[in-house]
Amino acid sequence: MSEPTIRYAVKEDCSLILYFIRELATYEKMLDEVIATEDSLREWIFEKKKAEVIFVCENGREVGFALFFHNYSTFVGRAGLYLEDLFVLPEYRGNGYGKALLKELAKIAVERKCGRMEWSCLNWNQSSINFYLLLGAKPMKDWTVYRLTQEKILDLSK
Repeated sequence: MSEPTIRYAVKEDCSLILYFIRELATYEKMLDEVIATEDSLREWIFEKKKAEVIFVCENGREVGFALFFHNYSTFVGRAGLYLEDLFVLPEYRGNGYGKALLKELAKIAVERKCGRMEWSCLNWNQSSINFYLLLGAKPMKDWTVYRLTQEKILDLSK
């Protein structure tokens, strides 16, 4: 096994990004919730530049990905890096690819002078929780994530 390499996604990677999103959704038992398309990824990631994607590669083959964007902390007074998705194909887990992705994200956060890195993890995903704890991440136990779906956003906007 060679050292993993990291590369940024380009517009031509939309089908690959969608593949990884679907693989993650299958793992999380949420595939029926994926409505993203190659066109919507192209628009929102590459044209509107609302998110970024990096891949981790083994011998030139993409084996994992991370999708991230910037948020902002009023308390810290600077942008943070929010990790929306991190996924490594099951047959490549345990080889340091997830850590390589997080290490690259940490480098990006440092280069961009981000005050925080944050992400969410499903409560049942104990292997990921253990991994994050080993890296020094702390769960935000006093916080609950709330979400408005597109339908509820439309209702609220009226």
